[in-house]
Amino acid sequence: MGDKLDKLFEIYASQSLFKNKTVLQSNYIPGAIPHRDTQIESVASILAPTLRGEKVSNLFVYGKTGTGKTISVQHVCNKISQKVQEMGTNNLSYLFINCKLKKVSDTEYRILAELINELGGSVPATGLPTDQVYARFIELIDQKKQVVLIVLDEIDQAVKKISDNFIYTLTRLNSELKNAQICLVGISNSLTFMDNLDPRVRSSLGEEEIVFPPYNALQLQDILKERAETAFKEGVIEEGVIAKCAAFAAREHGDARRALDLLRVAGELAERENSKHITLLHIDTANQKIEKDKMLDIIESEPKQFQLVLKSIMQLDKQKNSESIFTGDVYNIYQEVCERTKNEVLTQRRVSDILAEFDMLGIINARVISKGRQGRTREIKLMLAPQIKTKAEEILNATLNL
Repeated sequence: MGDKLDKLFEIYASQSLFKNKTVLQSNYIPGAIPHRDTQIESVASILAPTLRGEKVSNLFVYGKTGTGKTISVQHVCNKISQKVQEMGTNNLSYLFINCKLKKVSDTEYRILAELINELGGSVPATGLPTDQVYARFIELIDQKKQVVLIVLDEIDQAVKKISDNFIYTLTRLNSELKNAQICLVGISNSLTFMDNLDPRVRSSLGEEEIVFPPYNALQLQDILKERAETAFKEGVIEEGVIAKCAAFAAREHGDARRALDLLRVAGELAERENSKHITLLHIDTANQKIEKDKMLDIIESEPKQFQLVLKSIMQLDKQKNSESIFTGDVYNIYQEVCERTKNEVLTQRRVSDILAEFDMLGIINARVISKGRQGRTREIKLMLAPQIKTKAEEILNATLNL
């Protein structure tokens, strides 16, 4: 066994297809961002007055996953921070929070604790009243005249877990500050996120809005070609691979992140096979692997109520085999599952909203049908592949203590 491992490690050490894999990873911020000049200029023109120590309008940036929102905002904010250093002024603090990360956005307390941590301060992980944590945050930022630029990436995830009150509180803190001023930049994958906010929050957060449209297949090819030149050794990518990657991602709402993941995973699969080239077959295999991983990641990271509804659908899918499942059936089982797990029971309307989100994510297919005098209902079909169902059930049972 030792000899086999030595041989395997030797292959990986000496025959890598990659030159610099980091350029294909989601946390990489490129020097240039193709096909986003208009959006970057818009973000820059809104935030530029912070260079003079002026408060700017709160900004809301939205668009589907992988449309370049986060890297464009980070690119502009990093450039502003560099410029501030060059000017020798000390009147800007730039704070970036990813609201999708667990242990950061679960509670208002944790978001504030992370902001304080970014500023170089600290508070206990738990235990203090939230108003005391706000007081500590104000104390830290109000020591000098400055603009505090807070970027909340995937802000919709935090609102889903907490509420929109914390956004309103952050926007209202300016009235308590003597020296500093807070500016918020919210980034969201949800195009309808603002519609569900309290009107006061909506008016304070959405003073300026920028939409990032999806990339088309040709734009995705440009992005992939540029990154592939740095990521891979010369001549390892077979003809048609970049185009196929771009076509897969364009079909998935123009998601550049997905295109880059696809190319990276295809490269990793080719290396495992000890192949000297990345082929079209590697792209197909990588696409199947990513689909599986993505679906399981969604199931694991969704809030508990989403998991309870999904558990109910999966239970019905087993019971009914190939028979039709309707919204009412799901709600009845959902109530039973909530009682067993001692969770709050949501209204049927709220469960219907969750089903609509599952439909959008591709977890189910929901077809609206008429039942005559009984009105309209959704006919639901579980769309999880057989190899995902078992693992999904394990995740749900463990999370819900079933």
